[in-house]
Amino acid sequence: MLEGKAQMKETDMPVKMQAHAMAVASQALDIYDVSDSTSIAAHIKKEFDKIYGYGWQCVVGSDFSCFFTHSQGTFIYFALEKLNFLIFKGASS
Repeated sequence: MLEGKAQMKETDMPVKMQAHAMAVASQALDIYDVSDSTSIAAHIKKEFDKIYGYGWQCVVGSDFSCFFTHSQGTFIYFALEKLNFLIFKGASS
């Protein structure tokens, strides 16, 4: 596991949820090849949907841009290994 080696970039998540996000990302990197960003993102999304309810989104990659609206307290953006991880729950309209 790579826990504790993540570089936090931005978040509004509670600390406990932040730790869980980084642990799940680390677990996904243990299971999937670092080049398989889609499977890594799917693994994280499924875990967050299961634990925190449906509606989570996850983007994983080394270079991406995005613009989105999220529910308060559900956003985290961090780097682990050579990848960036963006996890959030979409805001309801």
